[in-house]
Amino acid sequence: MADLFDAPDTGRTPDAGRPRAAAGRPLADRLRPAALAEVVGQEHLTGPDGALTRMIRAGSLGSLVFWGPPGTGKTTVARLLAGETDLAFEQISAIFSGVAELKKVFEAARLRRTHGRQTLLFVDEIHRFNRAQQDSFLPVMEDGTVVLVGATTENPSFELNAALLSRARVLVFRPLDADSLMRLVARAEAVEGRALPLTEEARAVLVRMADGDGRAVLTLAEEVWRAAGADETFDAETLQQIVQRRAPVYDKSQDGHYNLISALHKAVRGSDPDAALYYLARMLDAGEAPLYIGRRLVRMAVEDIGMADPQALLVANAAKDAYDYLGSPEGELALAQACVHLATAPKSNALYTAYKAAMRAAKEHGSLPPPKHILNAPTKLMKGEGYGKGYLYDHDQPDAFSGQDYFPEAMGRQTFYDPPERGFEREVRKRLDHWARLRRERG
Repeated sequence: MADLFDAPDTGRTPDAGRPRAAAGRPLADRLRPAALAEVVGQEHLTGPDGALTRMIRAGSLGSLVFWGPPGTGKTTVARLLAGETDLAFEQISAIFSGVAELKKVFEAARLRRTHGRQTLLFVDEIHRFNRAQQDSFLPVMEDGTVVLVGATTENPSFELNAALLSRARVLVFRPLDADSLMRLVARAEAVEGRALPLTEEARAVLVRMADGDGRAVLTLAEEVWRAAGADETFDAETLQQIVQRRAPVYDKSQDGHYNLISALHKAVRGSDPDAALYYLARMLDAGEAPLYIGRRLVRMAVEDIGMADPQALLVANAAKDAYDYLGSPEGELALAQACVHLATAPKSNALYTAYKAAMRAAKEHGSLPPPKHILNAPTKLMKGEGYGKGYLYDHDQPDAFSGQDYFPEAMGRQTFYDPPERGFEREVRKRLDHWARLRRERG
């Protein structure tokens, strides 16, 4: 299905001058733009000072990767680029194409080039090509046979070859905001010559259901028109019953999943319980696995709170177990409790930082033996070698502290854990300072 646009106000509807047969085509197809300036929601790319507008103005169009969610105009913009740069347009999909079809496309592009015309090759879902298939684009990109424009909903850094990325510029397509989606709805009403039979609240819900997808908002609008009877107006609740869709949703295997868990983690780390609850609710509403969220809360407890509130780990782990025991929806409240506890707890990454520093030291000094005085001597030979000699049993020492050095002799004493003056770690700091003073006094 075509991508979307909002035509400029010209005093006529976007369908003006088109064949009457167009009325039977889907709205998204009838609202296809005729120029880059008509694309809605991507002004940073297609506006007067947008990246693509500047490329066209400069007469230099290199290979590109369009990265963004569905329904944001990637396919349409590629077609318009070909038209505005007088390039032949070829489109393939990585879902249905293999090596044989790629070879045919490349040969056709080479033949076209001998007649003085370059080809813009648009590859939809380019991330679905394997590494070898992606590499096959490199020669035709380098010799100018094609200008490659790949479209992907996945993060190119993870899904595309470094060699391909080094030869292409990544342009980000943004989800359409509420204003852009409302403009599309208004343009659809102009094309249809009738208003959507929705209350104002229901219109806002319709836009939220689209979740930044322009194609989706037009499809939903068509569903509403088909369902509505004469003089019938739907409220928000009826709308959701009719279209059988919740808002918003995201694909748990794609970027929406990682974006929301990242937002939840940042809100907890930033001690904002309200924002943390909001992202938790969004993930649960979108169908995210609650036990996955529980595991991430446990990770937050040890990474961002640690020893500042040792109870945080117990609370997070208990919430995960409580959900496992109660199930949905009752167990979701336990996750919410843990989320608020973590967000309101004192924060410290001292344990996280200390662990990483200790791991680096372990990799660097992993071959050094521990000092002999702290090793057991179960045999006469080992005792004769000095194992255990000079070891002081801490419980027998004043303050139950011997002050011995436990690091390998060749390594010297190290400091990894540096607790801040926050939460429970304030008490831990006092203990460490006390032991450091005793260690200095006892040499």
